[in-house]
Amino acid sequence: MNQYPAPPPVSQDRQFVLGQHLRLSILISAEETGGQFDLSDVTLPGGAWTPLHLHTRYEERLWVVSGALTVWAGPDVFTLRPGDFYVIAKNTPHTINAGPDGARALNLTNPGKFAELISRTGTPAHLARPETEWDMALFQAVTDEFGDVVLGPPGMTPAELDPTLRR
Repeated sequence: MNQYPAPPPVSQDRQFVLGQHLRLSILISAEETGGQFDLSDVTLPGGAWTPLHLHTRYEERLWVVSGALTVWAGPDVFTLRPGDFYVIAKNTPHTINAGPDGARALNLTNPGKFAELISRTGTPAHLARPETEWDMALFQAVTDEFGDVVLGPPGMTPAELDPTLRR
């Protein structure tokens, strides 16, 4: 069997955290693709939820590397395991819950926005401490700028929305 060299590590200026909720490494930024897409390596701790939200300007694609993610997207609910892939279309209310052992996934947005959202609102990973908090006010401001809409708190699913807001 051929032995291939390991890829270089992601530089520290491309690694961010949102408090204790999410760890993200930018593999390729929208700037590097002319805005076409971005690709991030995302790790969520066990039991972590995203707020219920939707994206009005980009699609989100998830490919699970390890662990499990349960995705509620519009009327659909899927548990994704290693090797599973799922596309969340624009304007689809969705939330994601990491399994009990957490999850690691590749996240691709088209056009690229998610990596920038986290890089602008997160804490550089090398500066993070156990007490590092998620700056929700900054996150909400950038989310609004990007046309994302937070519909509910972590743990709320699309089924709990007013029917006029569902896909």
